[in-house]
Amino acid sequence: MKALPDSLNRLIEGLSAFPGIGKKTAQRMAFFLLKSEREMAVNLAKSILEVKDQIHECSICHTISETSVCGICTDQKRDDSLLCVVEDSTDLLAFEKTNEYNGKYHVLGGVISPLDGIGPDELHIDSLLERLNGTEEVIIATNPNAEGETTALYLAKILKSRDVKVSRIAKGIPVGGDLEYADEATIVSALEGRITL
Repeated sequence: MKALPDSLNRLIEGLSAFPGIGKKTAQRMAFFLLKSEREMAVNLAKSILEVKDQIHECSICHTISETSVCGICTDQKRDDSLLCVVEDSTDLLAFEKTNEYNGKYHVLGGVISPLDGIGPDELHIDSLLERLNGTEEVIIATNPNAEGETTALYLAKILKSRDVKVSRIAKGIPVGGDLEYADEATIVSALEGRITL
């Protein structure tokens, strides 16, 4: 946009690259930063650089961490016999918010997606297999989409030859959801994942 200075246009362009942020929202954010105190912009810039410089993958489970081994992997109170396999660190955070899971995790770093050129070799599957000593159950918690299901089936197949129980998280109707609004695949998954009362 010619009416705006180049530096502001570059900021708007950079902000609009964020997921879920369109041009209008990016423009509002840019003007907010422009009108705010310089210290706020400096602190934001420092925080972004710190994240890029200090956060890396845990050497064991591959989640994000500021140390070589994350706090979950070093937590002696966690159940070492239970291993939950997730696609990425945001999925791990979803489980942690529940305060119900007390095992360890393994972050795959994505899912098998041939259309995107991602095969099993691009994921952290080898390091998963190396971690199975002492593990009694592997819970596969990939997303219930085509790629997540493909990855879950692949993992189940290679884990079956190991001396470990393999389970998959249940799928179905969300808490508070109405059956009339659920699609057929969700209802089928809910029926398949039913439990005895």
